[in-house]
Order: sequence, then structure tokens, then C-alpha cells
Amino acid sequence: MRNREKMQILYIVAAVALLSLGVSLVDAVLKPAYAPKVAVKIFCFLVIPMGYFLLFREEFPNFKKLFFPRRETMARAILVGLVVYGVILGGYFLTRGFVSFDNVTNTLRENHGITGDTFLYVSLYISLMNSFLEEFFFRGFGFLTLKRHVGRRVAYLFSPAMFALYHGGMLLGMFDWWVLAILFAGLFVGGCIFNWLNETGENIYTSWACHMFANFAINTVGFLLFGLL
Repeated sequence: MRNREKMQILYIVAAVALLSLGVSLVDAVLKPAYAPKVAVKIFCFLVIPMGYFLLFREEFPNFKKLFFPRRETMARAILVGLVVYGVILGGYFLTRGFVSFDNVTNTLRENHGITGDTFLYVSLYISLMNSFLEEFFFRGFGFLTLKRHVGRRVAYLFSPAMFALYHGGMLLGMFDWWVLAILFAGLFVGGCIFNWLNETGENIYTSWACHMFANFAINTVGFLLFGLL
């Protein structure tokens, strides 16, 4: 392996791992208000991958491919997204009898300043923009780009693991430990599904479509918990 390729791998792995751990720790320890955290996260999720493609200009053609949609893969992504929506929403209705969801809204209010009055705007950002940023960072950068240098198996494990870690700090305090374990497993499996969707088209739009449906389901639960539905 050439030294330049080693630098490319190190850049991707270190950037994705450190940012995922950093966001999780900030959410768990500092508990910042949602708006400033979003601004910083948008900056990091865009600038860090762009720095890579500017530093390693030979990768730029592959960067452009991330944003070329393929119509034939979108129908499958939407179908999978509808299934994911049903699984998440169905899981909520099946488990609300023995899983306490009270701490979800309390944690959102106390730790992140999200209330019923602001949840609509937060949900729109999460579903549309945040999902796109995460797909660009974790799948376009942390999976498709990394896979070209370390192989499919390593990239398939690394990207979903970091995706789950990244959400860890936000989820702490909301549920009992065993529910958190299930959620982390679900995030890892979800990351693998997103990888699979992107792998066929070599772009991020397929996983973005599916990710949006997942967030639609989570936000539907949020509306129910805040008493807005």
C-alpha cells in the first residue's frame, strides 16, 4: 500500500471516528442547545469531507459520482423506506405498554431546548437536511470512499459502528439500558441497510430517501409524545 493511500485511509477513519465520538460526548456531557450544535455540525459534516477531496484531488471524480442519482435504484430505496417507516412506528405501538417513553420529551426539553412549539421545525430539519448531511458524511465519505481503500468488509463494519456511536450521547438518559442496546443494534443494522442501498448506485440519494422515511417515523413518534398528534 502506498504512503498516499495510507494517508487517505487515516484521514477518513480518524475524521469519522473523532467526529462521531466528539458529537456523542458533547451531547452526553455538555448538552448544548440544539441550534448552535446544528450550526457546528453542518460546518463539520461539510468541511471535513470537502477537505479530503481537496487534499486528494485524484478522488474528485468519485466525489462527483456521489451526487449523480440513478433512477432505477430510487424505487427500491423508497420501498425499503416505507418498510422501515412501518417497522419503527409499529415498534413504538407494540412496545409503549412496557417501555417508558416519558424521558424522551423530558430529555429533549431539558438537554436540548426542544419543546412541542419548536418540534415541527426540528423535525423538518432532521428529516430533510440532517439526513442528507449524515448520508454524505457516513455513507458517501465514511463508506463508499473508504471502501475503495480498505475493502468492502471493513467499510461495512466501520461506517455503521460510527453511525451508532454518533447517536449515543443523544439517546443517553432517554431509555433503560436494555432499550438503548436494542436501539444501538438497530442503528448499526440501519447503517448496513443504507450502505447496501448506496452500494448499488454509488451515490447517496438512495440511502437518503430511505433515511428520510426512518426519520419521518421517528418524528411521528415525537409528535405523538409531545401530544401534537
